[in-house]
Amino acid sequence: MIPDTPLSSRAAFQAPWRIPDRNFSDSKVADSMEDPMANLDATMQKAEREMVKQAEVYKSPYERWKEAEGLPTVRGYFVKNLLKLELAPWKSSGDGAAAIINLEGTGGFNDAYVAEIPPGKSLKPHKHLFEETIYILKGQGATSVWLDENRKQTFEWHAGSYFAIPMNAWHEHFNASGTEPARYVAMTSAPRVIDTFDNHKFVFENPFVFEDRFNAEEGYFRESDRKLDQRRWQTNFVADVMACQMNEGGRGIGVKSLGFALVNGTMKSHSSFWPIGTYKKAHRHGPGIHVVILKGHGYSLMWQEGKPIERIDWEPGSVFVPPEMWFHQHFNTGNDPVLFLAIGWGSDKPKAGGKQYVYKSVKEGGDQIEYEEEDPAIHRDYEAALAAQGVTCRMGGKHPFCTARAEAA
Repeated sequence: MIPDTPLSSRAAFQAPWRIPDRNFSDSKVADSMEDPMANLDATMQKAEREMVKQAEVYKSPYERWKEAEGLPTVRGYFVKNLLKLELAPWKSSGDGAAAIINLEGTGGFNDAYVAEIPPGKSLKPHKHLFEETIYILKGQGATSVWLDENRKQTFEWHAGSYFAIPMNAWHEHFNASGTEPARYVAMTSAPRVIDTFDNHKFVFENPFVFEDRFNAEEGYFRESDRKLDQRRWQTNFVADVMACQMNEGGRGIGVKSLGFALVNGTMKSHSSFWPIGTYKKAHRHGPGIHVVILKGHGYSLMWQEGKPIERIDWEPGSVFVPPEMWFHQHFNTGNDPVLFLAIGWGSDKPKAGGKQYVYKSVKEGGDQIEYEEEDPAIHRDYEAALAAQGVTCRMGGKHPFCTARAEAA
């Protein structure tokens, strides 16, 4: 039996079966045992380098599709202003221009893109097997949606309008202005659909009709009056998100919110409002929730447990996506209330082990940090940020670390 000695010392071990009359020195024996190991190590290093090289040049079906579209891709944690984002000609759309947004927090589940329609022009009709929601950033125009070209439904929109395209329905966007471009931001499930099927004909030329989502019903794109509950509205078109009546309730002082259920799809979205001099509670969820700032100025903190904090300073037109399982917290530092629109899919993705996200205290096994549980430095830094803007904290006695005497909003 070979003694339990370190590998480095085994070369000199005199095995009982060693033939004594061979002219091998101990050093030669050591060399003969080390060379195979050195060769193995070199082989493994070469294989690792080859794997890294292949990973660097690999392009997923979705990445190849984007490349074929000839559009730039914006990456990172956030986009400062969608209205100022530089676009490139979108040849397959006809006269449009666009840029695709793949932010870190999507986890490959969804994406966003910004498109612009020139004055008096339209984008080519098209359809696709992935979901798409659209928020109008500026301009005015109309969209036609149809299954049968003889039964088109057309609705008008303007800045602040929000709607979704029923899956695999034909649609065409028009700019009604002859002098100003129209610009919109869309969030789609294209990455996981294109990567799954890796077949453009299947994704973009599929004849299947999702009758449970859209069957050319009359008035489909009129604003409905159907509320699923106090804070969720089932409608396929929202004329103006910023004018919607919202209901109290949410993570923080004076928070109001309203959820939108569009075209019977799997995408989820909601608007959230909170007052001057306040901020929301930290929480976490799944990937892919695109937060679009519609009104107000402030910042958000995002972090993994035990890791450094990422800070994002935002303004109207900003968008960011908190990564999966990252805590994030939103702060109003401006002289106006904040309003954002959150659009995504990944919030329904369960945590590891199949558990769902629960918005109760982390001390109770949930995914929300209560005010009294947060690092006191968070509120201290917030008060300093408010002071720099000449704004007073209004969280008062409703926050344990607040030094302001003002009543909570």
